[in-house]
Amino acid sequence: MAARVLAVALFKEGKYVQSFPAFGVERRGAPVAAFLRVDERPILIRTNIYEPDHIVVLDPTLIGMVDLTQGLKKGGWIVVNSDRPPEHYKFKGYRVGTVDANRIALKYGLGSRTHPIVNTAILGAFARATGMVGKEALAEAIKEEIPVKKMENVQAAMEAYEEMRVKG
Repeated sequence: MAARVLAVALFKEGKYVQSFPAFGVERRGAPVAAFLRVDERPILIRTNIYEPDHIVVLDPTLIGMVDLTQGLKKGGWIVVNSDRPPEHYKFKGYRVGTVDANRIALKYGLGSRTHPIVNTAILGAFARATGMVGKEALAEAIKEEIPVKKMENVQAAMEAYEEMRVKG
């Protein structure tokens, strides 16, 4: 859902986009990857992304279990849903940003205490870190694509935008 919302926001800003999920094991709770391509020109390639510019980590427990930096371009952003400061993460050659998307999601009643829904909050942090998409386009896309609690999701994204912490 997060990749789709971000794709809609980028499209609103005149970009060409392509987003799609990739499922591994088909079971509830299994890690899921989603990909997003963005360009100034039409996108003709239709494959997974093996060398991303940036990555977003919704579940920080995956760090250390999976090589998140495999293929990640040097200098790319790693945006992590975490209550820890970015300095906690030792990703050499990458820019790291953190935001406590769990806390923000719970504040706005998104999901439950055991399963907060952090998609929109992490998008606000990503927007701030990368500068790839504006807050206004992101807010519009959330209102269009998120089926429930539209304003709460917008507020979560905007709060995460403001609370994004970066290394250094």
